[in-house]
Amino acid sequence: MKRSPFQIFLRLGRVSNLPTVWTNVAAGMALVGAPALPAILFVLLGLAASLLYVGGMYLNDAFDARWDAVHRPERPIPAGDVRAATVFVAGFAMLAAGVLLVAVATSGAVGPLIAALALAAFIVLYDVSHKGNPLAPVIMALCRVMVYVLAALALTPAPLPGVFYLGAGALLLYLVFLSTLARKETLHPRLPKMIGSLVAGISLLDAAILLLTGHGLACLVAAGAFLATRLAQRHVPGS
Repeated sequence: MKRSPFQIFLRLGRVSNLPTVWTNVAAGMALVGAPALPAILFVLLGLAASLLYVGGMYLNDAFDARWDAVHRPERPIPAGDVRAATVFVAGFAMLAAGVLLVAVATSGAVGPLIAALALAAFIVLYDVSHKGNPLAPVIMALCRVMVYVLAALALTPAPLPGVFYLGAGALLLYLVFLSTLARKETLHPRLPKMIGSLVAGISLLDAAILLLTGHGLACLVAAGAFLATRLAQRHVPGS
């Protein structure tokens, strides 16, 4: 059955995982001691991070098209749903839009703009090199850590407080483990489901950070984001 353009967008962008991106933004803000999360800035940065995430997922599939043709033929490009060239253009356009939105949301502040550019660079580096690169799990983890950095620098200039590095370090270790496991997802039929649970678990880590930094309500919302991600993954695969 041929997929609709909307279904192709959802699948290419792994949009079921987006709640974990939003909780990353919230946790990054909380780690710099924000007494309350500024709603408008949170929404704008959440949208920017979403564009960067989805754009990165597009580029991941575009760069992996030949490998997927052999190992993951059900993905949109090898399945013939969309051309790789189209996905490349859309992916880079979303990265650019995400960086531009960060600049607008923060009135051109240098710190968050540099963080957004660094995040885009890590995304492209990962997408280009992750097959066969032993450092790929670290690069993937740094992509998520840079969301923390972006959110933090949008609220306060560097240097960031020590507690920020503790939270970022916990996220880094979690994502290195997750990304290392994800590299083996084709080796066992149960691994994709396990990986989906671990991706959703990013929001639980963020929830713990929000709780420890005194954001009880945001903690509950982040826990709900875990459930929302798991539910969405039933309809749109997260890997």
